[in-house]
Amino acid sequence: MLSIKLAFRNLIGAGLRTWLNVIVLSFSFVIIIWNKGVLNGWNEQARHDMIEWQIGGGQYWQEDYDPYDMFTINESHSTIPLEFKNDIKNNKMTPILINTGTIYPDGRMQNVILNGIMPNQKILKIPTEKLEDGSNEISVLVGKRMAKNNKLKVGDYFPIRWRDANETFDASDAKVVAIFNSNVPVIDQGKIWISLSQLQEMLVTPNEATMLVTKNIDSKNEDVDGWIFRDHKYLLSDMDEIIRMKNVGGAVFYLILLALALLAIFDTQILSIFRRQKEIGTEIALGMTRWQVVRLFTVEGAMHSIFATILAAIYGIPLLALQAKKGFPMPEAADSYGLPIAKAIYPTYSIGLILGTVFTIFIATLIVSYLPAKKISKMNPTDAIKGKVQ
Repeated sequence: MLSIKLAFRNLIGAGLRTWLNVIVLSFSFVIIIWNKGVLNGWNEQARHDMIEWQIGGGQYWQEDYDPYDMFTINESHSTIPLEFKNDIKNNKMTPILINTGTIYPDGRMQNVILNGIMPNQKILKIPTEKLEDGSNEISVLVGKRMAKNNKLKVGDYFPIRWRDANETFDASDAKVVAIFNSNVPVIDQGKIWISLSQLQEMLVTPNEATMLVTKNIDSKNEDVDGWIFRDHKYLLSDMDEIIRMKNVGGAVFYLILLALALLAIFDTQILSIFRRQKEIGTEIALGMTRWQVVRLFTVEGAMHSIFATILAAIYGIPLLALQAKKGFPMPEAADSYGLPIAKAIYPTYSIGLILGTVFTIFIATLIVSYLPAKKISKMNPTDAIKGKVQ
């Protein structure tokens, strides 16, 4: 307790030098928590949007399906298993048939992925109810990015060509019946959505699908003959890897920022010990042990982090709360990154994040304060009183 009182008195007595260190260290607190909060908010938002728009509660993939191998997509379909019929009927599962095709908007050629989906499905957020099931003409649903890149509007017609299961090419005109807006580019860019029954008829693949999207997360889902179940861990692994790499990159920034603050404290401790040699020698001569003096200087250095925590809370809490409420706006160019990014990212700050940051910086400050202070243990009190440099 005596060390804490003396340390507090000495820090207050140091004046501006103390507060400059505290301000710099508080910036480290706020920036680290803010940056981590933005990444956490983006991760939560992206996972939520991908589940709602793309992956549902999990997916069954036809065993040959590989979304990264365009040469196998046309062959990656088979008959929907009988055990899934009731789930499909009760809207607990929806089949999707995938095939490649080519469109010719305004005479320009572009390769696309054709996705057949049930218009009455309620699992994915895609507005498939606007598709016309059983119509003589091909009605299609496209995303805003696809529409923008190809200058498509609702009601436009364009030629579409495909190859069916018998390796026969066919073509027809397609009509854009709706354009949807989603934060998940993978269901938008280069994708066209068609009624499942219509695409099955076009490809001559009755009652076949490429994947089956489930509604609820169920850990008991298992592979079925010819079909492989993909859970959230697998389907969100790419997003998890992106966040992990962002965290690694952010850690380098945190270390640089923290190192600058700790370096200031380290230099302050070195200077303080040099200037207060007579005081140190007097304290030892009056009965304090060398390690009590070391502890005093270590506590002084560590108290910088306590003051910084208080200061960071004073101006950081309102700023971070405002950021969490208003969100962090993303530039227009972010829409072309190919990642699920909303117009604004809302940071999330967990108790674990805040306490972890405070604890980490406190321990780092404690270590940096102890390193120069341990020199006192080798100091000769007689020489110290005389002011001789050790």
